[in-house]
Amino acid sequence: MKIQLEQIRTDEKSSFRLLHNPRLNDLFYWHFHPEFELVYIEGANGTRHVGDHISKFEESDLVLIGSNIPHLNFDYGIQTDYNKEVLHVSPNFKNTVFNEIPELTELFKLFEMSQHGIAFAGETKKEVGKLLQKLYLLPPFEQFLQVLHIFEILASSEEYMLLHEKPVVTKYNQKQQHRLRNIYAFIDENYHRKITVNEVAALSNLGKEAFCRYFKKATGNSFIGFLNQYRVSQAKRLLLAGKNVGETCYDCGFESLSYFNRTFKKVANENPSQFKKRYINGQSMASLS
Repeated sequence: MKIQLEQIRTDEKSSFRLLHNPRLNDLFYWHFHPEFELVYIEGANGTRHVGDHISKFEESDLVLIGSNIPHLNFDYGIQTDYNKEVLHVSPNFKNTVFNEIPELTELFKLFEMSQHGIAFAGETKKEVGKLLQKLYLLPPFEQFLQVLHIFEILASSEEYMLLHEKPVVTKYNQKQQHRLRNIYAFIDENYHRKITVNEVAALSNLGKEAFCRYFKKATGNSFIGFLNQYRVSQAKRLLLAGKNVGETCYDCGFESLSYFNRTFKKVANENPSQFKKRYINGQSMASLS
């Protein structure tokens, strides 16, 4: 599945868009969109892949994802029965409502913090999960009030973890969105082989130097740095799926094991073997608890 800009159409009669039990478990849907997203999934063990962060969740997960942060659908690869609720909030709503009404200041702060990606736990996850599962049954006005109540609970909670140390800031205009969609799709199709800056620059109708300047300005990262981060993200997914380090190295487009190990450690602060061992041990401990 391509990395893509998701076009979200909000209901004309609602300030939010609610998806009740959407099923995408057969698709690797790596995407981004301007809307903020609150996602709750229950009854499954899966992968939490938001921006550069990747980890496993067990039984349930509740995550608030900021505007234009690339993320993987939380039900990817899940074969068990599960329930899933997805709530989208327009960025305009954040700026014109949360930022303008004094009583909603804490909600505005919550949405500012969501640019880190926020995973909620404990009683907060249980309470909000139950509210989200009943949200689609409410009439529009009651649904609106309940959404505000949900965000009030999240804003006052201390049971959370930030998924990125720094905010993920991606401000794309329409032209950049189209160009980045093409670049992301190309990377998604070809990351397993050698990719040169020249061929991606040609895809963008830019010279090599102009492309490098553009990409750095648009994403805050060099193209090679971004490509390596994406390859390492894919490598993590393959390692968690049971592949060994050698297979993963070449399946993700790295030309030597030594370069793969160095790049993985630079991006993830640990080498591939340590990453795999840590998650295997984590799963073993979880099964004993």
